[in-house]
Amino acid sequence: MADGSWHIRQATAADGPFLADMLVEAVNWSPTWNQSRESIFATPRIAHYIDGWPRDRDLGVLAESAAEPVGAAWLRFLPAADRGYGYVADDVPELTIGVPAGWRGRGVGRALLRSLADRARVAGIRQLSLSVERKNYARRLYESEGYQVVDASDRHSDTMLKDLMLNDPGPGPGT
Repeated sequence: MADGSWHIRQATAADGPFLADMLVEAVNWSPTWNQSRESIFATPRIAHYIDGWPRDRDLGVLAESAAEPVGAAWLRFLPAADRGYGYVADDVPELTIGVPAGWRGRGVGRALLRSLADRARVAGIRQLSLSVERKNYARRLYESEGYQVVDASDRHSDTMLKDLMLNDPGPGPGT
């Protein structure tokens, strides 16, 4: 799928460095703060979203424009002993997505979400989770794609869950 300026493809082991860049984008979603790359990767609870990419059950997609990556979304299964911010259960992978500021608002994020959800369904994954800060504008995107709040106990963020068997918006961009 392409909108004329970008297309979606499966992430590979060679994409690990770009996924790391997109993790930095995801952490620094707000222009009002900027955590350094070093501090992000020195924080195990953040770094585990990308360390050792790809592991056996990892699944990811990239958006590219003119053969240059412009966004990524990926899933990682994290156990209770090493839970992520959006942890729901050991058998529910957590989603991470990053799109550079210059590419936001063009449909790249939605296409990445839909393509990844389609690939997860094919892989037999039934649910996806994520954590999003309440002030993050991407929250509206997640809600429009069928993610629902399942834990609002954190002061600043919510854990959201998408049931891939119930909340299917149909074939979308990037599939």
